[in-house]
Formats: sequence, structure tokens, C-alpha cells
Amino acid sequence: MNAFWIILTGTLVAICGGLLGAFLLLRKMSMVGDAISHAVLPGIVIAYLLSGSREVLPMLVGAAAFGVFATVVIEALYRKARLQSDAAIGITFTGLFALGIVLISLFAGQVDLDLDCVLFGEIAYVPIDVWITPGGINMGPRAVWVTGGLLVLVLAMIGIGYKGLLLTTFNPEHAASIGISVAFWHYLLMSAVSVTTVVSFESVGAILVVAFLIVPPATAYLLTNKLKPMLALTVLFGLGAAVGGYYLASWIDGSIAGAMSVVAGVFFTAALVAKHKR
Repeated sequence: MNAFWIILTGTLVAICGGLLGAFLLLRKMSMVGDAISHAVLPGIVIAYLLSGSREVLPMLVGAAAFGVFATVVIEALYRKARLQSDAAIGITFTGLFALGIVLISLFAGQVDLDLDCVLFGEIAYVPIDVWITPGGINMGPRAVWVTGGLLVLVLAMIGIGYKGLLLTTFNPEHAASIGISVAFWHYLLMSAVSVTTVVSFESVGAILVVAFLIVPPATAYLLTNKLKPMLALTVLFGLGAAVGGYYLASWIDGSIAGAMSVVAGVFFTAALVAKHKR
């Protein structure tokens, strides 16, 4: 049963991250997820200073708030300062990460307050952290409910806003000319990426979240030039990475998150070889 919960959690995160990552890839902003993983540190420190505790909920709220703030800063540097997107991402996450370190040294130097112990999770521990109702009913791993809720929200956003996301991704000038707000869809997507990334960190760890944001969409991108098939292939590759990675980790007795990331990389390599042969 533990295997089922771990694979299910990995699959949910893979689908959430992959679907959002597909739009990031097409917008040439795939590294936003990695930037958020660094930029949230000030939010964690501020949440600790305000709450006085290292409980998960205030840390996640603080981290998510700074994740959204990071995306706003990146967009401002890209649009207003006219920097390249990779430069805007690099400046933002290094600046905010450095700010977080300074805040720790000033106000929390004697506290074990780093990303590893506060926010970054391990997918192998998913079956241990269960949700028990006040009536004593075991509802299963909390991570499954959280990531399942995230998936519902992500699917609803893409389903309802598919046209807006499509037009603002491929032809923002045309979208603006017919009255579609490019800024609204951009910030909605970035906010969804930020919340999904931060919330998933606690369940599966940063490396796996970033891998699922980038690798399955990039693999699908090699095999099709249409958005809907790309999204479908992204889901398929994410599912394959979650299932294959778990059994690979069991076989070699290694890191589950690392194995899932490796399997995703194997899929990408196979797609790359197939594209060149074709």
C-alpha cells in the first residue's frame, strides 16, 4: 500500500507540474520553478519571525507569497527593464535568496531554519504523514489530498482559461488586440506555478518538483507541435516517470525522487534520439 501512495503522489505532482510547465516552456520561462525554490527563503524567515514557530502552514504561506512576488519581479525586469528572461530570473532568485540569508543571519542565526528542514520534503515519507479526522478516521496521506486538490485547481484553470492561455502564449499581440488581458493570464499562470511548486516541495522535495516542471513538457515538445497533444504526452511521461522511478528506486535501493527524475531524463533522451532519427 505504501508503494501505491508514493506513486499516486508522484503522479499528481507530475501532472500538476507538467501541465503548468508546458506553458512555461512555450513562454521560454522553464526555470521559473527553480528560481522560486530559491526566492522563497525570505518568505520562510518572515513567516517564522511573525508566527514564532516552525509549523508547516505559516512557512508555506510565507513561501507561497514570496514565490508569487518573485514572479512579479521577474516580469517587471523582463518587461520594464527589458532584460532577457533568463537574466531576469537569475537576478531575482539570487537577490531574494541572498536577502533570505541576510535575514537569517540578523534575526534567526541561532535557529535551525533552512529550506531542507522546513520546506523540502521526501516522497518516501508520504505514507507516514496521514490525515486523521476529529472522529479518528484515517483518510490516508495528507500529501495525496493536498496535491489532488491542486490538480483539480490546475485542471479547472486550464480548462476554463485554455483560449486565454493559448493566445497569450503564442500570440500575445493578437490576444491584446481582441481584448484578452495578457498580463492577467501571465500572472495567473505564474501564481499557479508558484503555489504548486511551493506546496509540492513539502511532499516530494524540490528536485522532483523542478524535474516534473521541466522534463516531461520538454520531452513532449520534441514529439509534437500542437498544444493539446503536447499536454497529453506531458501527462503520459509524468505518469511513466512516477511509476518507473519508484520501481527503479526499489530495485537499486536508492532515492525515489532521484530515480523518478532519472526516468524522466531517460524518456527525454529517447525522445531526442527518436526525433533525430525521424
